[in-house]
Amino acid sequence: MTVTATTPYTYMRSREAFARAQRVIPAGIPGHQGPSEGCYIPQAAFPLFSERAQGSRFWDVDGNEYLDYMCGYGPNVLGYGDPVVDAAARRQAALEDVVTIPSATMVDLAELLVDTVASADWAFFAKNGGDTTTLAVMTARAATRRKKVVFVKGYYHGVAPWTQKLDYPGVLEEDVAHNLLVPWNDLVALEALFREHRGEIAAFISTPYMHGNFVDNELPAEGYWEGVRRLCDEHGVVLIMDDVRAGWRLDLAGSDHHYGIEADLVCFCKAIGNGYNLAALCGREELRETVASLTYTGSYWMSAVPFAASIATITRLKELDAPTMFRRLGTALTSGLVDAAAGHGLTLVASGEPALFYLRLADDDSLALHQRWVAECVRRGVWFTSHHNHFLNASLTDADLARTLEIADEAFAVVAAG
Repeated sequence: MTVTATTPYTYMRSREAFARAQRVIPAGIPGHQGPSEGCYIPQAAFPLFSERAQGSRFWDVDGNEYLDYMCGYGPNVLGYGDPVVDAAARRQAALEDVVTIPSATMVDLAELLVDTVASADWAFFAKNGGDTTTLAVMTARAATRRKKVVFVKGYYHGVAPWTQKLDYPGVLEEDVAHNLLVPWNDLVALEALFREHRGEIAAFISTPYMHGNFVDNELPAEGYWEGVRRLCDEHGVVLIMDDVRAGWRLDLAGSDHHYGIEADLVCFCKAIGNGYNLAALCGREELRETVASLTYTGSYWMSAVPFAASIATITRLKELDAPTMFRRLGTALTSGLVDAAAGHGLTLVASGEPALFYLRLADDDSLALHQRWVAECVRRGVWFTSHHNHFLNASLTDADLARTLEIADEAFAVVAAG
């Protein structure tokens, strides 16, 4: 591949903004998007603040342009600033947003979700993915009058204390005392755990496949989800599908449907509103009254603008048959990246579903080589990450993919030369 050399970016204004941020915001940028979390290695290769976004791209405060394969960590599913979604949001904003009683737009969206999600008989709205996973666990415990919850090793279901680990700051023994762990894809271990704690387990919660951080992603083995469904039914355990990341990208009817089962509860967020702040818990009829009995709400959970945006987003995803589009784009991109790496004597592993692919350079037991390649891509205008699965959006074009492969190839050349 013949590539025109790209001048690596510089980030003077980002560094100036971060210096200001450190004076007034804990850690400057809190959480996993901040440099203190170790996600940006080396730090000097990454900008820290954006200025604008459109379609498949965003621009940082220094004016550098990026093809974005993190999509705001998932919410951008149609493209930044999608005109159809934004127009729907503006129309709703002109009428009302946060009002003393909810907009009937909430009902419109709930009806759309029940019609779209195969396992949904109802929908409950919140703001963050963690709101829905917490509500799902509360629902399971209320319905079964049991305490224990089974997690898959390597899980991530949010940042509420019950989702964290005992050695994390601020987490108490009581917060995680009823958490049980089981290996992924291991039905024998799951059955043994269910037998050992018979009558004590309220829920089994898992993502549709293992899309953990700093590790190759792993799809479910043949028959795995059917086996989980059977065991949950046998032991009276509520099956919770955490579809916060994968929802709407694998199957518009839900990732549980994609893998051939119906979950009892499905947690959605990320792509449900193309960036408008919204989350939803969907569930089966048997749990409707349990959810209704819980005390669980928030100041902005009935905001009408995101409801309108979500209706427009889901409708557009259906029109585009977005999951098919994402499989095509993701397969073409990851295949091209693997071939480009091989052209420089490097081995790139692409794992997970093509719509949410994970990348790892396998020529080094540490992550150092991979982190360097990602950094070289970012400095030339392709936003990958070294620690997380990636996301696609419907505004990506074949020209975008071609440009991505050109920059990736140049970055592979830099790494191979080093």
